[in-house]
Order: sequence, then structure tokens, then C-alpha cells
Amino acid sequence: MIYVIATTHMKPEGREAFLAGHKECIAETLKEKGCLSYEGHISIHDPNVYVVVERWEARDDLNSHARAPHMKKWREISTPLKVSTVIEIISDGKVEKF
Repeated sequence: MIYVIATTHMKPEGREAFLAGHKECIAETLKEKGCLSYEGHISIHDPNVYVVVERWEARDDLNSHARAPHMKKWREISTPLKVSTVIEIISDGKVEKF
């Protein structure tokens, strides 16, 4: 199993558009092969921090997710609305961070 934790710092002025856009992304991602869960959460400490927690059956499923058409669209929508994103991929006792 693969876990992904993506932490995004949203621009305050783009927060509502970011959250609205991600709802569509969630709906499409949950239909993907190998997606066990995909949830977005607003930080209780900072309303401009958004954390996505994902679970995938296999790395190939996650790789396909990254290439999915709705993810390309989401990256185009979200890029101007965020300050930064840190992604951690956890599998087999190993953590990749980028």
C-alpha cells in the first residue's frame, strides 16, 4: 500500500477557488483504479493550509493518477492559487519527500 500526504499553503485570496476546484479533483480521483481513499482537510491551525491524504493499492496506480487528465487540469487551476506544496510518499517503510 502507498500513502501520500500533500501539504499545500494556499494564497489567502485564492483559498475559496482552490477548495472548490479540489472538490472536483477528489470526485474524479476516487473513480481511479487502485485509489483506496483520497481526502482533503483544512488545517485546524492555519485556514490557508490544506492537507490531502491518499491511499493507493500500488505505485503504478499512483503513477497513473499523476498522469490522469483531471490531474493535469487540477494543476493548471491550482498553481496560481497556492504558495507551495510538499508531497510525501510513504511505502514499504520508506518516505520520499519532494
